[in-house]
Amino acid sequence: MKRNPELTVRPLTGLPMFATGMSITQAICASLEGEDDRLRDGDILVVAQKIVSKVEGRTRDLADFVPTSDAHELAHETGRDPKAMQAILEESSKILRRTPAAVIAAHRTGHVLANAGIDASNVEGGEAGRVLLWPFDPDTSARALRSELQKECEVRIGVVIADSMGRAWRIGTLGNAIGCAGVSVLEDRRGLAQDLYGRTLQATVIGIADSVAAMAALAMGEGAEGTPVALVRGCERWVTEEDGPGAVGGLRPIEQDMFR
Repeated sequence: MKRNPELTVRPLTGLPMFATGMSITQAICASLEGEDDRLRDGDILVVAQKIVSKVEGRTRDLADFVPTSDAHELAHETGRDPKAMQAILEESSKILRRTPAAVIAAHRTGHVLANAGIDASNVEGGEAGRVLLWPFDPDTSARALRSELQKECEVRIGVVIADSMGRAWRIGTLGNAIGCAGVSVLEDRRGLAQDLYGRTLQATVIGIADSVAAMAALAMGEGAEGTPVALVRGCERWVTEEDGPGAVGGLRPIEQDMFR
């Protein structure tokens, strides 16, 4: 029986506090050099959404949002700040559920998550109403970062931009791919592989990018660890020559979505 490859994941150390205009590529290269390591063909870098948003200048003050009537209505229904509701509305294509705990929104990129991905944790000034929005286009951000890293290091790698999300039917969050370049988002094994008893698989489609993001999120942490990038090795077979369709390629079509 063919053995699966050994998978390893480790957070990169010595990374700076990122701000608008800083280079994630240069920070990653400096971190690896400090650890006497370098990127290899087939590596995957998982990068926290927050640092991508920060370098792209996606920080906003809630005081700058002007609530519309829809925002006031949403605030009344949830008991939350109208300006925060306006921020969610501006980042969303549709509001799916509304509760005091969270507003479940279809982000304008197609991803469904709480509060349209807007967050104040690990944001300087967050206690005073400063929030961070998702990158304008996370897949484009992943492609740009991959291009820079491959040019700088002369390797073929994959890049996943990850954020923590909740899931239907389950308690708790885990890392999800919201941007992806050079990594197979899905592996469709239907009709192509067999189980231990020789039965042809009929329904198995593996979420590769999300699985990599979830594994890396455990290594990076969710709080004050200060390690927003993880290096994943052993996933070479899922690293592709082309950038690919991006993380949006793993979104379930609306007509197949049993929750809408």
